[in-house]
Amino acid sequence: MRIAVIGGGAAGFMAAISAATHQRDADVLLLEKSDKLLAKVRISGGGRCNVTHACPDPRKLARHYPRGEAFLRKVFTQWGQPETIAWFAEQGVRLKTEADGRMFPTTDDSRTIIDALQEAAVRLGVHIRTQFPVTGIAFVGDSWLLHSATGPVDADRIVVATGGSPKAEGLEWLRALGHEVVPPVPSLFTFNLPGEAIRTLMGVVAPQVRLRIEGTGLESTGPLLVTHWGFSGPAVLRLSAFGARLLHDRGYRYTVRVTWTGDVGAHTGLQRLQAEAAEHPKRQLANAGGFGLPARLWTYLVERSGLSPEKPLGEVGPRQLLRLMDVLTNDRYVAEGKTTFKEEFVTAGGVALEQVDPATLQSTVRPGLHFAGEVLDIDGITGGFNFQAAWSTGWLAGRAAVG
Repeated sequence: MRIAVIGGGAAGFMAAISAATHQRDADVLLLEKSDKLLAKVRISGGGRCNVTHACPDPRKLARHYPRGEAFLRKVFTQWGQPETIAWFAEQGVRLKTEADGRMFPTTDDSRTIIDALQEAAVRLGVHIRTQFPVTGIAFVGDSWLLHSATGPVDADRIVVATGGSPKAEGLEWLRALGHEVVPPVPSLFTFNLPGEAIRTLMGVVAPQVRLRIEGTGLESTGPLLVTHWGFSGPAVLRLSAFGARLLHDRGYRYTVRVTWTGDVGAHTGLQRLQAEAAEHPKRQLANAGGFGLPARLWTYLVERSGLSPEKPLGEVGPRQLLRLMDVLTNDRYVAEGKTTFKEEFVTAGGVALEQVDPATLQSTVRPGLHFAGEVLDIDGITGGFNFQAAWSTGWLAGRAAVG
């Protein structure tokens, strides 16, 4: 039996390894169009590789995927985060958990993960061919035929793990086989604020904010990073993922509302400032309140409300306090455009999940054709979730392909 895996990324490698593990005498062929294997693994997490997330429960884990939650609950129940950690441990790779739940190799080096995957593939006899772009596939007779500029390859089963495509044309060959393809749009991106002065605070981090897209039900909480182009950080990236299609449809022009005080509302915040003013009337605004915000950001927000940071608290009138609290709890910024989050490009869209069996990752349209990874209409927020989907779907697809 010959299994052809198209794509030399995380999902492709795991699919090839799984196929070779479950059927040792199968001929497993891994085909990569470029000369680079596991490119996203190499750059993930700033070169450390965010392997997965500290969330072993399949149901809770699946909630971190704006598209594919119900599908992935079934996938993770079969082979999820605990199985991923165990598999890497068997390869001699130990993982550590950071405060935010992200899990990395203890070496803090993505090369550790790359070596584990490549060594496992070689040990299991997987044949790897790079610079082999597949231009199309067809079912001929009783087997599949893969077309390429370097010549055809035949296979009994195929696992497609080509990753996300920034343009719909990149998935046209799958549509030609009868699959419904959800048009791809960017998922993880930062907010461009070209006309906003807050960009001068680049590098400042607000530890806990609440973000909303005006006129929608989209909301997110978490840390926010001010950059030279606008807003980034976990809260922003989560919001961009869950709002990927809506923001695309709006042409990436929208208003972001920010509650800088996190879960402290306007009423409670006002009471805090009033109590502080009564106790320390001569304290300057620059040294007041703060709500855990960095000094530069606090000063900026005070000035944004029309107040001087040098003004004593006791001289701040009721209306001025209300205006300051409005800025702190209902600040507004106009976003125009987007910026991809570093090199970790993620797309929303791909092969429609209604045409894929979550137990086997096999196409319900074309038996013998399986899918794994981001080529499916699946995407997660940042934090190791996209890799977990790749490991899980890859493992199940590879296992089913030789079953």
